[in-house]
Amino acid sequence: MVEQNDRAPLLDWAEGPGISVSEPVPAAGEGESSGVVATPDPGVTPGGSRALGFAGCSWTSSPGLSAGDPRRLQVEGDDIVAVFVVTFDTRSGNIVEWCLPQDMDLEGVEFKAMASGSHKVPSDFIYFRKGNFFGLACFANMPVASELERGARMKSVGILSPSYTLLYRYMHFLENQVRHQLEKPGVYTQLEAFYEDKKGVLHTGNGVSTCNAPVHWLPAINRYMYPEMKITHPAGCMSQFIKFFGEQIFILWKFALLRKRILIFSPPPVGVVCYRVYCCCCLANVSLLGLGGAIPESKPFFYINVADIEVLETEISYVACTTEKIFEEKKDLYDVYVDNQNVKTNREHLQQLLKVNSADKDKYRKLNEQRQMLLYSQEVDGDCSGTEEDLFILFFMELNNRLFQTLLEVSASQDKTLTADHVRSMGLDPQWDRNFLMDLVEVYGIDVMLVIDNPCCS
Repeated sequence: MVEQNDRAPLLDWAEGPGISVSEPVPAAGEGESSGVVATPDPGVTPGGSRALGFAGCSWTSSPGLSAGDPRRLQVEGDDIVAVFVVTFDTRSGNIVEWCLPQDMDLEGVEFKAMASGSHKVPSDFIYFRKGNFFGLACFANMPVASELERGARMKSVGILSPSYTLLYRYMHFLENQVRHQLEKPGVYTQLEAFYEDKKGVLHTGNGVSTCNAPVHWLPAINRYMYPEMKITHPAGCMSQFIKFFGEQIFILWKFALLRKRILIFSPPPVGVVCYRVYCCCCLANVSLLGLGGAIPESKPFFYINVADIEVLETEISYVACTTEKIFEEKKDLYDVYVDNQNVKTNREHLQQLLKVNSADKDKYRKLNEQRQMLLYSQEVDGDCSGTEEDLFILFFMELNNRLFQTLLEVSASQDKTLTADHVRSMGLDPQWDRNFLMDLVEVYGIDVMLVIDNPCCS
């Protein structure tokens, strides 16, 4: 079973947009230290089921604007576009048994909301993408004394939204609702009320309402990342991610910066693996302006299955996870395959990037030193203004900023020559990171001449 702290949202490491409040919600772990005060949720349901919600904005809101400024309201409040229940039928397999609105195209959702292999775990949660929307579903498996159901009743309750950054707010509501559906199948009253209350309308800048909103990916390379990242990050997610991969984190960092197609395999439960997808995208954040706008974004597809193969064939950059081992054989669909802590690639020119070099080890040592300093200041000085999540996110953003700032400065110089000293100043190894740098300047369209051992124009 997935631990509770894997689900908890982290809201205290970046200041959120101003929100009008009428009364604070004191629930622990739900925004009390974030500078964002939650309004009472009208979606509270009988029996303690409730939607964790803020009357807030997505990352498209502009920091520094007053709460009443109409320019803030790029995405208004609750924007759930669909709610659904998926069940496992012993004769038909996974089926969508109920949904609102009834005319919503949910083809394939029954296999996303109930991941392959889910019957082996008592509960799980799954992030996924469906067309131009993102979904979150909570799954539960309950033993029953029924021969028709073969001794187990399995259901998922999920929602769709144009932005995955809003989905965590409804995690506990969905967990309660899937349990409710297992115990009282076919009773959808609370879900109907939830949809009527939470179905939102996305607003464009001119005040025109539309449900055809743009897909909200992770930030483009030249976008500042705080406003959108802050509401997606589960507490402890990044620290667990880095501890899990150790020094190999810098292998993933390079692949993420190169916008490679990264596929993470894991058997169920898949919820925590969805967070690894998110964390992998976080490694490539840059807050510098001036980089090219034609750079492919690192898209978090979250959970995928064989039904997504056709879509993946057209993608040049993505990060996703799956529970289906068959993907390992489909080598044309990915550049990097991650199985547990084993990172591998079938692309010959990327093989060298799989080796942890001395510069990577040095970066990992510095990261751990900064973490120890933070923990010491918290313990001795009682300074709780920063968290491990702050430290990890900022470490990689500053690392990326320094790297690209150096490349841009060299590109703007007269001779455009990138020397070994430049490479070392970026935290890279002049010899072992040579291929990485050559690929990097090509991907980002940066005009430099790489001169380390032999001159090489890129």
